[in-house]
Amino acid sequence: MTDWVRVCATGELLPGESAVAWDGDTPILVVNLDGELYAIEDQCTHEDYELSAGAIDPEAGTIECVLHGAKFDLRDGRALCAPAYEPVAKCPVKVEDGAVWTRDDR
Repeated sequence: MTDWVRVCATGELLPGESAVAWDGDTPILVVNLDGELYAIEDQCTHEDYELSAGAIDPEAGTIECVLHGAKFDLRDGRALCAPAYEPVAKCPVKVEDGAVWTRDDR
């Protein structure tokens, strides 16, 4: 298991906003959905493309890949529509010492 990686200060990740952190070679997307923080690998499982470039729907809790329109649930990483069928990895996230932290547990 890897060490926790600092994403940003808590005040820099307001509801509806996102940030990307790197745990080694793994980019992790952290999103604030109405005060709840969620983290998933920042890579579409259909085509290796960064999800953080896509549109977040804070009400639905989803993100859409700009490359081909695959949608994922930000809360658990589930693929919600074609062309993606595999989920993205979900990562733990915590708030500690005034900062947001995440890590890749795979």
